[in-house]
Amino acid sequence: MKNKNENPQEFLFDKVNYKILLIGIAVIALGFILMSGGGSDDPNVFNEDVFSFRRIRLAPTTVLIGFGITIYAILKNPKKA
Repeated sequence: MKNKNENPQEFLFDKVNYKILLIGIAVIALGFILMSGGGSDDPNVFNEDVFSFRRIRLAPTTVLIGFGITIYAILKNPKKA
């Protein structure tokens, strides 16, 4: 019989990787929150907020930065320095 202390279970990533991953997920969520809202109550009335800087430039850039952070967290090697 194997003793449980002989082969302890290891996590896939280090603690730093999980922190960076959570930051990346939060940035992605922030980007999607920035994209939301601005609808019109009346479908016959056009709302110019659909084409605002926040929705066209800022929010997608924020989401892409968040994806970059999460990819970095996955690829970061905790054993190096």
